[in-house]
Amino acid sequence: VQLQASGGGLVQAGGSLRLSCVVSGGTFNNYAAGWFRQAPGKDREFVASLNRGGSMTAYGDFVKGRFTISRENGRRTLYLEMNSLKPEDTAVYYCAVDENTPHRAPSNDYEYDYWGQGTQVTVSS
Repeated sequence: VQLQASGGGLVQAGGSLRLSCVVSGGTFNNYAAGWFRQAPGKDREFVASLNRGGSMTAYGDFVKGRFTISRENGRRTLYLEMNSLKPEDTAVYYCAVDENTPHRAPSNDYEYDYWGQGTQVTVSS
């Protein structure tokens, strides 16, 4: 299973970005999926996740309604729509899939089995 994240970039505070993650190999519609992020000098942080059908979602406390996670199983793609971006959202964003608990929206990184390479998001003030 391979994951390819894209969509990161440089954006001003208050702006928006949409991250995508294409999953090849495996059975994407049988996986829970999520996004994490890691800023320099900080631990990896949970951003959002959803179950295999997209009916259950979970978000990190800092999101506060600004981000939306979604998926298109037919396209084998996971998305993260980010609005009202802040400088503190600057980080490398990683997508991941969990093949063991597809009916849940896991928030712990150790629950995920496969990871993408990350895409840089930089928010300027």
